[in-house]
Amino acid sequence: MASGNDMKAAEKTYGGFTVMVKWGTIISAIVVVIVVALIA
Repeated sequence: MASGNDMKAAEKTYGGFTVMVKWGTIISAIVVVIVVALIA
């Protein structure tokens, strides 16, 4: 198991990762909608 300090660092890293995944998904969906609108 990780020590307390490692867990704090891991939680911070995971938090940043989840934020980036969330925004990446939203931006990708917006790009898809724009591309589909341009094609249609």
